[in-house]
Amino acid sequence: MEMGELNITKIITTLENFVEHFEEPAVSKVARNKRDPYRILISTILSLRTKDKTTLEASERLFSKADTPHKMLKLTQKEIESLIYPVGFYRRKSGEILEISKRLIEKYKGKVPDSMKELLKLNGVGRKTANLVINEGFNKPGICVDTHVHRISNRLGLVETKTPEQSETELMKIVPKKYWIKYNSILVPFGQNVCRPISPLCSECPVEKQCSKVNVKRHR
Repeated sequence: MEMGELNITKIITTLENFVEHFEEPAVSKVARNKRDPYRILISTILSLRTKDKTTLEASERLFSKADTPHKMLKLTQKEIESLIYPVGFYRRKSGEILEISKRLIEKYKGKVPDSMKELLKLNGVGRKTANLVINEGFNKPGICVDTHVHRISNRLGLVETKTPEQSETELMKIVPKKYWIKYNSILVPFGQNVCRPISPLCSECPVEKQCSKVNVKRHR
């Protein structure tokens, strides 16, 4: 189904209004409380394969002890593990947090870089994490594509892609730039609450009539 910019804009604005009563994503909450690129970077790493509630609680515990690269390096890996447990892969992430903090001090004077190229040089940082830091930490445009954004964009028929990286490239071609920053924060709560991976709640969806329902075998 071919969609023009007008239809895409209508879908995005409709969903933006629809998700207002849902909980916003964990990293967005961290950003809203304090727009600090370092906090946002670390919270995003904690959020991978982890539920939002767990991410928020772990972030709060960790930042109460260390919220800058210099303070973080004063903690041992075991201490960080204890603070962030039970986030997914907490042992690996604790090591990544220390490595990232060390590199930020050594290479970037303790500051988080604001470019995709430099962020991707940090251990454990992929395009999704980098885009979220660029969006939330620096208020710069970029489309952060996680599993929700990838799935829903394909399901709607906006793109036809196999990977989140491909989705990012294609979405940048069709989504008006003014929506790039907020695209992720709209689709994530929508995907968590309505457009779920299995048996989505199409009966509750405000854009159901515009949706191609690609690969939807069963819905409610």
